Amino acid sequence: MVNKEIWRKILFYSIISIIAVIIIIPFFWMISTSLKERGALMAIPIQWIPDKVSFEAYQKLFKIFPFGRAILNSMYVAIMTTFITISSAAMAAYVFAKIEFKGREKIFVLYLATLMIPSQVTMIPNFLVLKYMGLLNTFTGLMLPSLINAFATFILRQNMKVIPNDYIEAAVIDGASHFTIFYKVILPLSKPIIAALGIITFMGTWNSYLWPLIILTSRNKMTLPVGLSLLSGQHGAEYNLLMAGSLISIIPILIVFLFTQKYFEKGLSLGGIKG
Repeated sequence: MVNKEIWRKILFYSIISIIAVIIIIPFFWMISTSLKERGALMAIPIQWIPDKVSFEAYQKLFKIFPFGRAILNSMYVAIMTTFITISSAAMAAYVFAKIEFKGREKIFVLYLATLMIPSQVTMIPNFLVLKYMGLLNTFTGLMLPSLINAFATFILRQNMKVIPNDYIEAAVIDGASHFTIFYKVILPLSKPIIAALGIITFMGTWNSYLWPLIILTSRNKMTLPVGLSLLSGQHGAEYNLLMAGSLISIIPILIVFLFTQKYFEKGLSLGGIKG
């Protein structure tokens, strides 16, 4: 029995080590390619470690395209969209979880039904509405659809439903309003799941490509994924340039995840399976 357990552990760690190496190889190749000179890109055999390290791609990246501006645009849009999504979803979740009113469950079911509609289907109606409102090529128009997020509302509602009503009843006895209860009782008890949703929303917005491409037409307002796509079209053969841009684009996500990893894991463990 002891030998079998040892072999199981060896097999398990061997498999996950192989999977980890397979996952890491593309990132290693990305870093290696971004540090190569143009002449070394097509060298055979492949140079996994460049003979001569060059930062030419990073220097050129900021010269041929307003890359720094695109990074700031993406950071602003990602932060604001995350704030808007979490704020609106948390308030809606509180209403659906803790406030009794006629037809609450039916309305919530209709709210969830929007999850079955692909986002691509609503892009044209949203575009026409924003055009009528004069919000095309604006960050406001880009972020406005994030006011309604059924998935985030569902996850937060499921978490809020398991919060004991005793807290709310005690706050009501003290004369607290719904806003006070929401802000000082519900939100602090929902921090882990809010953190997890915040990371997911931030990452999704940071990597969003199609919607910013449709809404933003000004070069100075383009987000990072849109900028990278234009870079690919203009300089398709310069893989070191593309890899340098891609590498820079993933750094903010890694930083955010590293600082919020414990909240992310705890939030996922609470998940939407409760209630």
